[in-house]
Amino acid sequence: MSNVFEPLPMGGEMSPSHASRSPVSKKLTGRTFYESLGSPKMILAPMVDQSEFAWRVLTRSFMTPETSKDLLAYTPMLHARMFTETAKFRDHHFQPTKKGLATMPSPKDNHFEVDAFLDGNPAFDRPLTVQFCANEPDELLEAARYVQPYCDAVDLNLGCPQGIAKRGNYGAFLQEDWDHVYRLINILHRNLDIPVSAKIRVLETKERTLEYAKTIVSAGASMLTVHGRQRDQKGHKTGLADWSVIRHLKENLPPNTVLFANGNILRHEDIARCLQMTGADGIMSAEGNLHDPTIFAIPPAVGEEGREYWRGKDGKGGYRMDAVFRKYMDILYKHVLEVAPPERMPLFLPSDTPVSHETADIECAGNCDQTPAKRQKRDSKTKKPTSPNLLAMQPHLFRLLRPLVSQHTNVRDALARSCPGDMLAFGNVLRLVEEVTKEGLLDYEANPEKYESAPDEEETGGVDNADLTDYESSLAAVKACKRPWWVCQPYVRPLPKEALENGSLTLSKKERRKMEEEPVRMKESGAQSQGGASIREETDAKDGLERSEIAQEAMVCG
Repeated sequence: MSNVFEPLPMGGEMSPSHASRSPVSKKLTGRTFYESLGSPKMILAPMVDQSEFAWRVLTRSFMTPETSKDLLAYTPMLHARMFTETAKFRDHHFQPTKKGLATMPSPKDNHFEVDAFLDGNPAFDRPLTVQFCANEPDELLEAARYVQPYCDAVDLNLGCPQGIAKRGNYGAFLQEDWDHVYRLINILHRNLDIPVSAKIRVLETKERTLEYAKTIVSAGASMLTVHGRQRDQKGHKTGLADWSVIRHLKENLPPNTVLFANGNILRHEDIARCLQMTGADGIMSAEGNLHDPTIFAIPPAVGEEGREYWRGKDGKGGYRMDAVFRKYMDILYKHVLEVAPPERMPLFLPSDTPVSHETADIECAGNCDQTPAKRQKRDSKTKKPTSPNLLAMQPHLFRLLRPLVSQHTNVRDALARSCPGDMLAFGNVLRLVEEVTKEGLLDYEANPEKYESAPDEEETGGVDNADLTDYESSLAAVKACKRPWWVCQPYVRPLPKEALENGSLTLSKKERRKMEEEPVRMKESGAQSQGGASIREETDAKDGLERSEIAQEAMVCG
């Protein structure tokens, strides 16, 4: 359908259907609102159960105090109906104050004056957008009213491609019903004290995507994030995001539209390239951030690496996994558990003078050498943690440490045995990570050529490096992004063509033709190649909280 709606006057008269509701106080919207945030260029994406408070603070911690203001973060996607139905669900997923959200907050209260806790805390978690999925306008509005005192904007998820979203009729499966999408956004625009934004996927053509975007903007969305992949691009069919569509939107939407681009952001260098290629106001990173939470940080100058950043003899580098892991633990201790982090020795450098075992890290309180033989059973009298920050630790660390644990199975096994909230067990994993990182650093000093050579035959499938291009193989991305296993780095997904060749994907004739046209389209758009129940789900289920309509953990919904 075409866009039949006229743009709404920001803060203008209310429509007859909302005439009975009192008008909201004047608020900033659109580009004026975006500029009031400092015009952030870097956006941390909403990810199911994985863009929680501690991870957001970790991401900001590698930026300078000034550049951290250039980061706008999103909460994990929250299910609007479930959020409104029970205080327990709210407490499990959103913790702005210590007393929780048992009742709807009053607009007259100073919500952060004495009870500020984690989510949206003005001291270290702003600017912040809270994202919901929904298909009922009134439920969405009620959920948004719970969170509006604790964030800068509310976002509507219109991009989740999972089957669970199809069954629940939300996310990308609302994109055929533009009238309904309009109502969902408009009710927030008319009735909230803060702006509303939305996140979508591109449609089958640039023209149709533009008309869809115009509908969303006309409904009152102050910011629009566009994921450059279509709804069916997931799993082995993920493929590349099409930046040319985002460029088309930027050039044809009203000039004051704030537009964020999402897709193909594997490393820090991709941010500036995407800004240039799309003309977008900001760049959102999702999976790239999960594997490397330092993706938004500017690398230190040569000679100023310190102990957290590693740079090889070939000039390539990145933040050390043990440094990121350590800082992540400290954030959890300080902010979530509200206790002082353990004292630790400085991170190892090959230039250090050898130290005795007596001065080793005391984090494990004398038990560091005792690696559990099996997953530890929790005392039945011990209260199981429900904090989203503690429940997210293990999945986060498996992604962060992916290259490391593939080489050191003892670290993998220790991490697999670590229970939610067991900081002693995770401290032991940190110790193991620091030990193997030390071994890796020393081995690099002795054999640098072992780590700086081109990807081996197993990684490239025997393809000559001269045959690799940015658009026809994910191997070029592997070559550009690969670092030693102790350095944070992105996970590069095989392209659909490669998945088809290795037998992990089958396509219809129509899909095969579309895939064959992909390299040309991607080259024109400037894109680069990339490629059981969770602990959170189990915890919610034991507390009687339904998750049958919530997308899978860490899914980048949109």
